[in-house]
Amino acid sequence: MKRRALVSAGLGLVTAGLLVFGGAGLVRVWQMKQEVLAIEREIRDLRAEADRLSRTVDRLREDPALIEQIAREELGMVKGGEKVLKFPTEKR
Repeated sequence: MKRRALVSAGLGLVTAGLLVFGGAGLVRVWQMKQEVLAIEREIRDLRAEADRLSRTVDRLREDPALIEQIAREELGMVKGGEKVLKFPTEKR
């Protein structure tokens, strides 16, 4: 009877080991689920960024004032006849 219990316990341990550490084991399944979740988060973030960029493109097509604002602030452009005043920057 003891031998039978030992054999059953041994088979149970081997089966549990195969389930957890085997090719399609529980650990690998958990890792894959974590990877899927990370990829889904990245997809969500990229879609949000694509939507934001699409709205910006639409605004640039329809709003000349936005184009002028970007030209002035980011490119340092001025209209003809405007005077540009440059002030020295403070050194710290």
